[in-house]
Amino acid sequence: MERKRIVIIAKAIYPSTLARATRASELAKELARQGHEVTLYAELGDFDYATYETENSLAVKNIGRLLFSTFNSDGVIKKTTFASPPRIVLSRLLGKVFGRLLEFPDIELMFRMRRIVEAERDADLLISVAMPHPIHWGCALARSRNRRAFPKIWIADCGDPYMGNQVTSKLPLFYFKWLEKWFCREADCLTVPIEGAIKGYYQEFWGKISVIPQGVRFKTVCTGAGHSKNAIPTFAYAGSFYKGVRDPSAFLEYLSTVNSDFKMILFVSSDYLVASYVKRLGKRIEIRGFIPREQLLVMLAQMDFLVNFENGTSVQSPSKLIDYAVVNKPVLAIQQDTLPVETINEFLKGDYRNQYRIENPDQYRIENVAGKFLSLYDRCLWKYV
Repeated sequence: MERKRIVIIAKAIYPSTLARATRASELAKELARQGHEVTLYAELGDFDYATYETENSLAVKNIGRLLFSTFNSDGVIKKTTFASPPRIVLSRLLGKVFGRLLEFPDIELMFRMRRIVEAERDADLLISVAMPHPIHWGCALARSRNRRAFPKIWIADCGDPYMGNQVTSKLPLFYFKWLEKWFCREADCLTVPIEGAIKGYYQEFWGKISVIPQGVRFKTVCTGAGHSKNAIPTFAYAGSFYKGVRDPSAFLEYLSTVNSDFKMILFVSSDYLVASYVKRLGKRIEIRGFIPREQLLVMLAQMDFLVNFENGTSVQSPSKLIDYAVVNKPVLAIQQDTLPVETINEFLKGDYRNQYRIENPDQYRIENVAGKFLSLYDRCLWKYV
């Protein structure tokens, strides 16, 4: 296989626990493992990537210092030009005013892409990773201005749809559709993680879209298939909650009426939808924050079963299902419209006959995912031959 120069641009990478950080990091490591020259760009903090680069045979570079964003891949609030207390207040005020109007502060990423892609103009393949979508917009801007100073092939990798997002409570304003259509025209190929996500994009671009799921390296994961049963039913959920969409309220309300013992552990970024149930459930519920993925998988492997709150849309699917597939535990699926009371009772008794089946877990192996990106590169290249 011919060695390729590959550039991946994402907002977040390891050690961030965000799903799209995992997407970029795992893909970069596997492509490098297969012998390609890989450069990974992101918003970095003070994390020392020297060992990470050596162990994974790749290069990590910073997108650059941003004026307003305080995000860092290492999770530490970034010192920016607006880092002093009065300026932080100003930045937050600007966010409230211009957040939806201009996709602030992520819009700044759009204007940082040209310098990067021009510096990497000799690359064979550019993979831009969203969210946030201004990374795609910036690549489109750079390509439209100077196609000669641009990598040979550009694949725009998309997580949740932008204009077609059905989960967020604040949909993008109507004029962003022109930016969406613009980057879709400029990109050689678009990728989404599930088949249903294609419908989250404008139909005129469906022919450009390929489905490439999230990928992880299974060999580094300790699965829980042989884990002994806990003394009391112990289960977990890992991810984010969204009021009215991926909402645990009805499930927790029902658990509050259950008289038997159990232990539910929530690995969540915020407790605003579950805090009111802590007093009612007492020791039967435990709220923890996000932890590094490697640690999370070890914890999930110790559960009796796992819980998934469905989005109620075929356009988006929680990426946590991949981690659930990796640890090989029964999954209790909770729908937003109808609470499956009988199935919940079965699970609490150790009966998993009605568990949610995750089809073809091998599709999430990073070796297969990387292979799909390389095959897509070859297919795109044929357009220019």
